[in-house]
Amino acid sequence: MAAIKVHGNPLSTAAMRVLATIYEKEIDHEFVFVDMRAGEHKKEHFLSLNPFGQVPALEDGDLKLFESRAINKYVACEYAVKGTQLIYQDSKKMAITSVWMEVEAQQYDPAASKLGWELAIKPLLGMSTDTAVVEENEAKLAKVLDVYESRLAQSKYLGGDCFTLADLHHLPTLQYLFGTQVKKLFDSRPHVSAWVADITARPAWLKVLALQSQQ
Repeated sequence: MAAIKVHGNPLSTAAMRVLATIYEKEIDHEFVFVDMRAGEHKKEHFLSLNPFGQVPALEDGDLKLFESRAINKYVACEYAVKGTQLIYQDSKKMAITSVWMEVEAQQYDPAASKLGWELAIKPLLGMSTDTAVVEENEAKLAKVLDVYESRLAQSKYLGGDCFTLADLHHLPTLQYLFGTQVKKLFDSRPHVSAWVADITARPAWLKVLALQSQQ
């Protein structure tokens, strides 16, 4: 039986983020589907794994973790010798990667997630899109992508010469945004566009999408 259990729903961007890391690391694991429509993530068993009632959660032996980015840091460190090296052992290189991991979480994701909600998720739920929120966050995302364009003109990936968590953490929101009008913000920046094409074609990510399509 697999030592690692990932509790989540493949439609969740946070769960997709963790699954991408698990697949990159080629780790034997058990995926425990959480039926969010049935409210399983708010029931006592799941709350014992994540008291905030949000997916995903991870169990590795006696260790229980939640928060997708924290889970990914643990997996990348604990299983450093397996699969893709998603972090650097060199402290200075890792410091740069950590900066861009923070940029993703603090600068990119707030705008990207709001746009994904308004343009991709709301229509599926029969809800009206708030155009003011879209306009505001398109402008915010455009400014972030200008910084990315400059960075990626100098470096193949955000964290350095190799694919790392700094890049991987973008994948779930990219998946939702590329089915919307926001795709133009990425396509209009050549270095950003090339980076997106590179990271979204990774075999590990395609496995996440295959799992998602089964739901």
